[in-house]
Amino acid sequence: MAARILISACLAGLPVRYNGSAKPLVHGAVERWRAEGRLVTLCPELSGGFQVPRPPAEIENGLDGEDVLDGRARVLEVSGGDVSAAYIAGARIALDVARENGCRHALLIDGSPSCGSGFVYDGTFSGVRHAGQGVTAALLRRGGIAIYSDREVDRLVGDLGEGG
Repeated sequence: MAARILISACLAGLPVRYNGSAKPLVHGAVERWRAEGRLVTLCPELSGGFQVPRPPAEIENGLDGEDVLDGRARVLEVSGGDVSAAYIAGARIALDVARENGCRHALLIDGSPSCGSGFVYDGTFSGVRHAGQGVTAALLRRGGIAIYSDREVDRLVGDLGEGG
């Protein structure tokens, strides 16, 4: 059986982002995987108990998901509320779902405090981003899942040994 791939629900076209929008990922390989039933769609934030819409959240002090998992940083809403526990819970559910479905690869939306894999925002809510990963991306990586951002579909295709 062909490899199954965990995908951020917003990339699959579901309106689950904090502001109620989607970020559908349009790519021939993604459409093929969808048609083949290989995509496992999940929003870690909704799995962690959040609603749509929800307040924006960022990881504090220019840190990232590794720091949240290790207790050195928190995920804070724009109002200052600490939502770290819900982000960690959602990440754990994402890892469980990936394992239950045999997903060894995940295609995640970059920039998110959950799913960011190349960058996250710095915690100032000013649009400043820095290299780093979200809580879910960090936990999936720790669990042996290969992470790809929405800009890395072609690399995922190559790593799966498939034609584009």
